[in-house]
Amino acid sequence: MEAEGLDWLLVPLHQLVSWGAAAAMVFGGVVPYVPQYRDIRRTQNADGFSTYVCLVLLVANILRILFWFGRRFESPLLWQSAIMILTMLLMLKLCTEVRVANELNARRRSFAAADSKDEEVKVAPRRSFLDFDPHHFWQWSSFSDYVQCVLAFTGVAGYITYLSIDSTLFVETLGFLAVLTEAMLGVPQLYRNHHHQSTEGMSIKMVLMWTSGDAFKTAYFLLKGAPLQFSVCGLLQVLVDLAILGQAYAFARHPQKPALHAVHPAGTKAL
Repeated sequence: MEAEGLDWLLVPLHQLVSWGAAAAMVFGGVVPYVPQYRDIRRTQNADGFSTYVCLVLLVANILRILFWFGRRFESPLLWQSAIMILTMLLMLKLCTEVRVANELNARRRSFAAADSKDEEVKVAPRRSFLDFDPHHFWQWSSFSDYVQCVLAFTGVAGYITYLSIDSTLFVETLGFLAVLTEAMLGVPQLYRNHHHQSTEGMSIKMVLMWTSGDAFKTAYFLLKGAPLQFSVCGLLQVLVDLAILGQAYAFARHPQKPALHAVHPAGTKAL
């Protein structure tokens, strides 16, 4: 009788813990970007955030969703990818609007534009998907250009996946590419900080959340005996996070001189 009473208490508790873990899995990945989004809105300056982080996460999560069609995994991970894609599109929209508003000599750079030279934003260029300019990749002046690029990538990757879905080698490779791409998440921010010799404008809270989340995830992989590529990619991700924190510490101790910092106008592109 006592055991039955205990089960009556533990079963709902276990269910609540499961729901909480699933919710944390779905929404936990986007939490680090909340302080960065608020900082950009407050300062109206997006130079400290690398929009290539958005590119990495968009590619990784699109590939993960396609991987799901070949090997079904837990639905919270699938929903996590969908929420992350939406979050990265919101980040891109804000960064693009802020960057264009701050540029003194605004130039039109498009995913698909008919003219090879940059055009003024006020002039609507003739558009053709055959005139993609690789020199300004992911540095476009309109949010719609990013959406076009994401849809084009999704369409091509989805078509290839549809043709090769019966190949175990392809499906496993697709899953590995999704994990590896996500593991390279911090590299664009690391390069941007090195290029500008500064972490100004970057949210330290965001990187700390990256590090704690990646460390927990990697420890989980190691303890649960996950496939080797998961553990290796997780360790790589933690090392990149620690390198970014190291940059923040080093540049805080040895900041750039004001004269050198002035050379970067408000419209400088974050790589």
